[in-house]
Amino acid sequence: MDLQYIRKLIKIVNDSGIAEIEIEEDGKRLRVTRTVTPEAPAPVQSLAVAATEPALPPAPRDETPPTTTTYYEVRSPIVGTFYRASAPDAAPYVEVGQMVANGGVLCIIEAMKIMNEIESDVSGRVVKILVENGQPVEYNQTLFLIDPS
Repeated sequence: MDLQYIRKLIKIVNDSGIAEIEIEEDGKRLRVTRTVTPEAPAPVQSLAVAATEPALPPAPRDETPPTTTTYYEVRSPIVGTFYRASAPDAAPYVEVGQMVANGGVLCIIEAMKIMNEIESDVSGRVVKILVENGQPVEYNQTLFLIDPS
């Protein structure tokens, strides 16, 4: 990879707003990352709306104590497209409620025509799948919640 090519990749990352790009070419791998600083949320403007119907009484409060279970978050290591199965007609790698082993494949993220298997870092039960099949994902986006207990 020549210096001009690398400079182009850096410019693409800076101009596009993506956080990371990884390229493998002729057995050489290059990853360009950019530190993203969180932006302050835009101020919310409120609008006054005249009520035409009587106000409803407030909903009863849920008196059940919050659960203190902490789930392990499996996050995307790259930017790409999330797939739950190896092929459109194949069964998903995991389902909610299924037990997974440390190192077990959870999904695939396609990045630049390369299929990357995402493996679990812990053993446990899949509690929630937070991404729909075929949906784009960002770097460090939470994909799965796993209960390691």
